[in-house]
Amino acid sequence: MARTLMALSLAIFMLSSVTIAPASAQTAEDRKQPSVENPHMHFWGTDDLGTCWTHFDINGTDGSAQDGFGESSVTSGRHEVDFTCRIQENFKEDLYLDPNGTMMLEFTVDVYAPGTCSQSTPCEELNVTLLKGNVEVAREQFNGIDGGDADTRTWQIPVDSNTTRWNKSVDEPALNFRWVGYADSGVQCVVFLCDSYFRFYYSNSDEPSEMNFPVINMTNAVDPENPDGDGGEDGGIAGAVPGFGLLAGLGALAFAAVATRNVVED
Repeated sequence: MARTLMALSLAIFMLSSVTIAPASAQTAEDRKQPSVENPHMHFWGTDDLGTCWTHFDINGTDGSAQDGFGESSVTSGRHEVDFTCRIQENFKEDLYLDPNGTMMLEFTVDVYAPGTCSQSTPCEELNVTLLKGNVEVAREQFNGIDGGDADTRTWQIPVDSNTTRWNKSVDEPALNFRWVGYADSGVQCVVFLCDSYFRFYYSNSDEPSEMNFPVINMTNAVDPENPDGDGGEDGGIAGAVPGFGLLAGLGALAFAAVATRNVVED
């Protein structure tokens, strides 16, 4: 009887350790980090577009332009805009996306370029590039944005084998925005606005920019480098409760102890 009680006590103790450990190991929720419940990446930056950064906390506006946008302008000649918005803090965990999902970027710009484009003065439409770390994974061109009004654009990016997993510290997403236009010149500028300007709206504006990621739990993810793997860290079924294999083993040991004792008594 004593041996049976010891075996059962050991199994219960180990079970408690397994079930309690994950909860005690969790850190306080960081709203700047992505999660299944927090999949929206927000854009922030300075008023001159000199610096742009992103994170996942809609209330984390510290350091961002109070007017809710950054602007670049020139009074004459060529106007080139090229800036990249990067994650403010590295991911603390790898980011996994639904392989059948779609990333969606929505952003608003207000652009005006009254100058004339030609072979000698070529313009460039707005090109937006999605980077994984420093590697380009997708690019889209947005035409006709320089009409002088706030213009909201949407870009849907299907998740593929290159974007299913984003490793922490090296693969954080970044967005590059590049555009070239021209200011105008001449006597008409006495009456009309001939300056060229490019305005990008941040997430604390009336026209907020943000990007949505189809985030999934790591245990439900498929590693593109091991698509036939078990998908979990516990040696069990993908998506299983952590430590499920260990629990099954402990249960077997406890039952074996009981069975052995019964045999000896018989």
